[in-house]
Amino acid sequence: MTTASKITMARIALIPFFIAAALADFPGHDYAALIIFALASLTDSLDGYVARRYNQISTFGKFIDPLADKLLVTSALLIFVERGQMPSWACIIVIAREFAVTGLRLVAMEDGTVIAAAVSGKVKTALSILCCCFMFLPIHNYAFLPWLTVDAICTAIIVLTTVYSGIEYFAVNKKALNFKD
Repeated sequence: MTTASKITMARIALIPFFIAAALADFPGHDYAALIIFALASLTDSLDGYVARRYNQISTFGKFIDPLADKLLVTSALLIFVERGQMPSWACIIVIAREFAVTGLRLVAMEDGTVIAAAVSGKVKTALSILCCCFMFLPIHNYAFLPWLTVDAICTAIIVLTTVYSGIEYFAVNKKALNFKD
């Protein structure tokens, strides 16, 4: 296993600690969750840098890195749903997009086509991580207007970037879906 993949595996290993801190009931537990989440998120940049710098790009790395991101972000979103900070429909949209894009990649792979991560997908991931960080801060329920809270703004950003990137993946790769069968 490459060093880059070990860093990715460390990100996955941090997820249970993140969840435990986020769901705990001790003073400062949200800060502990935020620190673990941010640390885990930063490993995404680190493993990518190491993989490119030291030519450690591998098939396993291409599989496990995006999976680690999805596990981390989905864990945070489910915590926000449980806490009432995010409506369940928003989380369902994110999860549905992940399944759909993964399915598209699998179908394309049957024809030998590899669908690389699009810029919109990377922007979606970065903004989702940033929004999750804001949602762990004490300002998460600050209301600019009665209906416009930090949580609502973050949810909107996550949903909009998720939908946009999902549509883009399918629009750009529509030839992978051969409807002749």
